[in-house]
Amino acid sequence: MDNGPELTAHALVDWCRYSGVDPAYIDPASPWQNGVCESFNGRFRDEFLVCEQFDTLLKVQVLAEDWRTEYNTYRPHGSLDGLTPEAFRPRWITNRQPTLS
Repeated sequence: MDNGPELTAHALVDWCRYSGVDPAYIDPASPWQNGVCESFNGRFRDEFLVCEQFDTLLKVQVLAEDWRTEYNTYRPHGSLDGLTPEAFRPRWITNRQPTLS
């Protein structure tokens, strides 16, 4: 997490402490520490938010869900060797190794 707005940050730190979760902090002005999230945020902003005009909250929800479905199902991803997530999933399930406990 980044430190975010002060009240939110305090609430998240409290939640982590009570839940037994160790937070992983991202230094301010260091988006490269969470590259996957930053990459997604950039794509969502460039391909969806700046290209649409929203008249209602319902329109935003419907269009965002359509974009999410297309992104997570049908679009080829470079990180998946050019496969779509749908095509990569069976390959990942077949090839993954059991973890040692």
